[in-house]
Amino acid sequence: MVSTGSILAFAAMSLLVIVVPGPSVLFVIGRALAHGRRTALETVLGNVVGSYALVTAVAWGLGALVETSAAVFTGVKLAGAVYLVYLGVQAFRHRRDMRVAAMEAPAGGQRGDLRTVLDGIFVGTTNPKGIVFFAAVLPQFVNHSAGHVPLQMMVLGLVPITIGLITDTLWGLGASAARSWFARSDRRLSMVGGAGGLAMIGLGVTVAATGRTD
Repeated sequence: MVSTGSILAFAAMSLLVIVVPGPSVLFVIGRALAHGRRTALETVLGNVVGSYALVTAVAWGLGALVETSAAVFTGVKLAGAVYLVYLGVQAFRHRRDMRVAAMEAPAGGQRGDLRTVLDGIFVGTTNPKGIVFFAAVLPQFVNHSAGHVPLQMMVLGLVPITIGLITDTLWGLGASAARSWFARSDRRLSMVGGAGGLAMIGLGVTVAATGRTD
């Protein structure tokens, strides 16, 4: 149904877009610096689920509403921006508690893991870069004459999702590895936690200021 040529062309386009760090990548890095590897990987999982939710929305027509309506697009964008700022403020406020949090992380409850994944899902679904890419670019690689357009979109959508999963995981692992060095000192760990919080706050402000491509 979806030709190999379309998949390869869309993969190349997706790679070009994904290699430029956007809100999802910076969010993963910020979470890795503030909370460590486990939180970073759970955030990546949430981002992937949230991104594929965007693919599903576009495939079944909801993405067109977000892309064509300035009001809806702005509402979704600002919701994501406010949440990013909130998470950044929380990380910055609790930066001095990072040593305790790191020691208790292995014994953390399932609720904490689930909440982290849900954070990633929310940021993934409100990512302006993802909204524009899936709504504007994805439909261009669909063969309408072959029918089953929504299914084609959902299959094609797995391409950037897979690429993003790999690259975001590498970013998260890299950032968490750097955090491990800082963890040898309470002061350094506090500094990197504050940096991660400030990064998320800055990201939220950047997302809020992001305009529509049209």
